[in-house]
Amino acid sequence: MSIDPAHAAHILVVDDDPRIRQMLSRYFEGEGYRVTTVADGVEMNVAMRQNSVDAVLLDLSLPGGRDGLDLARDIRTTSDVPIMMLTGRDDVVDRIVGIEIGADDYIAKPFHLREVHARLKSILRRRQPAAPRIVQEEDQIIRFEGWSLNVSRRQLLDPAGADIELTTGEFDMLAAFLNHAGRVLTRDFLMDLTRGRHLEAFDRTIDAQIVRLRRKIEADAKHPQFIKAIRGVGYIFTGRIG
Repeated sequence: MSIDPAHAAHILVVDDDPRIRQMLSRYFEGEGYRVTTVADGVEMNVAMRQNSVDAVLLDLSLPGGRDGLDLARDIRTTSDVPIMMLTGRDDVVDRIVGIEIGADDYIAKPFHLREVHARLKSILRRRQPAAPRIVQEEDQIIRFEGWSLNVSRRQLLDPAGADIELTTGEFDMLAAFLNHAGRVLTRDFLMDLTRGRHLEAFDRTIDAQIVRLRRKIEADAKHPQFIKAIRGVGYIFTGRIG
């Protein structure tokens, strides 16, 4: 991988194991990234105050009474920087909690450096598109893969310009995915986004609602390209925004 050092992504590695820190630092510096390594949350906070960071590789088990989940919560109160959890605890509950807090990915130790790199590149690539933008004076429109979702008018147009009818629940579900594109969303998170605005979320499962939404926006609902399931966790929108 060749990266212009002047534009290299800056990675912050937070891990109490010096061998892990050294291994990740050597590998990613060899790939052209800038790397800062720290051993705990105190050092992490100092590093983030002193530097502009593009991604955080965060260990779950850390000394000092505050683990990676606590630190991820802290980061999310002030920053939307991508977070990848690196941990020896491969527990589905930890994965779900981490993702609900706002972690972008979760990979268990021992890991392959090339896999970590591939996932990191994917996260950084997904963060490239700009946030939904105002393209008209009053209407907020989110575009994805030729489709247009007019948030202001609650209207969906397909790539040919045809109006696609959506239920209230389907619209809210699609808007949630587009506003969190590239992030894994748990079923509970999706339920919270729709709860209170309509009754459909209570009457049918989130899974069934996603099946119906896929039928309207996917070329092949049985092999979706936009809304993909993450086994044991939830769903992720992988289409390109903008």
